[in-house]
Amino acid sequence: MPTHGTPDRRRHLSSSPFRPAPAPDIEEFSVGDRVSHLRHGLGVVVSCSPATVTLRFESGVVRVNSPFERVTRL
Repeated sequence: MPTHGTPDRRRHLSSSPFRPAPAPDIEEFSVGDRVSHLRHGLGVVVSCSPATVTLRFESGVVRVNSPFERVTRL
């Protein structure tokens, strides 16, 4: 069952006549980037690594795991 808006990831069969779904483009962030989050609103990137991004909002600090589906750079 999908959680947090992630699509259902099914294994691609090698005998399938259809192409596999393309890998999602994972956005890269830098410290100081302004971002918008679907739930928390406007924020700033505090730290980042390939797997996570730590964001500061008015409500507090939030760590978001990759892929960053709910976060967009402004």
